[in-house]
Amino acid sequence: MSAGLTPAVHAAEGEALSSRESAVRRLEIVAPFDIKGADPLLSGILFQRMQMVETLVDVDATGQLRPGLATEWSVSDDSLIWKFTLRSKVKFHDGSLLTAQAAVQALEIARAKPGLLKSVPVTDIVAQGDTLLIHLSEPFAALPAYLADYRQQILAPSAYDDSGTALAVIGTGPYRMMSMSPPLSLEVAAFADYWGEQPDIRRARYQAVSRAEGRALMAESGDADFTYSLDPASRQRLRDSPRVSLASAPTPRTLLLKVNANHAAFSSPDVRRALSLAIDRTAIAQVVLRYPEGASQLFPPMIEGWHNAALPALHQDVIKARELLEAAGWQVGEDGIRHKGDQQLAVSLITFSDRPELPLVATVLERQFHAIGIATRLDITNFSAIPSGHHDGSLELALFARNLALVPDPIGTLLSDYAGTAEAPGGDWGAMGWHDVDFTADLARMAREGHGASDDGRDPRGEASRVLQDALPVIPIAWYYQNLAISNRLESAQVDPWERSFGLSDLRWAP
Repeated sequence: MSAGLTPAVHAAEGEALSSRESAVRRLEIVAPFDIKGADPLLSGILFQRMQMVETLVDVDATGQLRPGLATEWSVSDDSLIWKFTLRSKVKFHDGSLLTAQAAVQALEIARAKPGLLKSVPVTDIVAQGDTLLIHLSEPFAALPAYLADYRQQILAPSAYDDSGTALAVIGTGPYRMMSMSPPLSLEVAAFADYWGEQPDIRRARYQAVSRAEGRALMAESGDADFTYSLDPASRQRLRDSPRVSLASAPTPRTLLLKVNANHAAFSSPDVRRALSLAIDRTAIAQVVLRYPEGASQLFPPMIEGWHNAALPALHQDVIKARELLEAAGWQVGEDGIRHKGDQQLAVSLITFSDRPELPLVATVLERQFHAIGIATRLDITNFSAIPSGHHDGSLELALFARNLALVPDPIGTLLSDYAGTAEAPGGDWGAMGWHDVDFTADLARMAREGHGASDDGRDPRGEASRVLQDALPVIPIAWYYQNLAISNRLESAQVDPWERSFGLSDLRWAP
């Protein structure tokens, strides 16, 4: 540096050097998930993955509940009052202390909005010293698992406006928000006053890149350190790259075909069974998705208890599928498409391109359904078309991937997707036009009492899986794997199988 530079210039140059050095050490994460806003309902799952926010209850790598912002919890003898003891000396990113009252406010705001907590029989949430008491109108054993859901993240009182909408992400996690530019990027920095261990990675930036090939190019060029949701072509492209290593892990997500059981054809379980029998799951998994196997049932093996190993595996049998359709009165016409009277068995299958594999799988399904005489028109649209079509009754078939463990206890997803009433069965991403009174009652009992074996010694979780396998309100196709590329600049990188965290705080820069 020249001796003639003024102190101001020295400072400016020093800041520039510091900025360049910091940028070199900034972790770059790329994934397809858009940033929609600061409120937990909009992008809360991303804020959780970036470790800006925390919940009272957390989940370990095996899917078991563990302490989060609450160090312990217990329930009263009548199972109507849950007590959660908060960690002491926890600070929000605005410098304020986490108190029981602040946690009450966050949960009350979450309870007032659409989401799973709204369905829990909570009558009151109160602060009592360093504890939080949740009063119920009836027992609900699944409550701790519900409090691990990202929508129950605890934000500082200053994060909300008067209406309860979060305008800023002010959490308690090891990283704090530095900037956010929806829908494409946000940047975080390590929070110096975090209650736990300080992370080695001090800065990180998240970028939303919708196209899989774009994400792969960033990994290949070194512009991304963590690259999520790689499609088969991208994985092949990066296999021999000297810059990255490939990682893969099973997740609790299943590729599903949602069927409108109110449709004139699909109200018959045999016709839904014919659809399932037409699907070559092995070919879709191994050729299209490059996964080891297709889904033999709804829940993958990693979801213990709910995966029922005694169930006969879903499989392809085109001849049996044709026989079922003919027995249901659907005969093949001259055009090769089945008819029943004046009605043609022609349906619309909608999916979306946010996950690049979905249109590819939909194209394969179109051909496989045609082989049994069903004409399928593909509609590649926005994912919001699925809940919209569910509500107005227009949806016929939909292809998407469903995370079955957003609540670590899948009872939360099942109650949301498959319980209800005869007038309003299922949820946006679950059953449409299908309702089973006994099944709904069994789910409600498990939520109240837990998963204890029934009087005959059977696991009620496995029995619930059997009911869904028999009725097929949704048709499982493949169990998902999270595939990503990890820069060789990093070490100790691991994939969170439960998709709750990018694992920033556990990463280390390679020497």
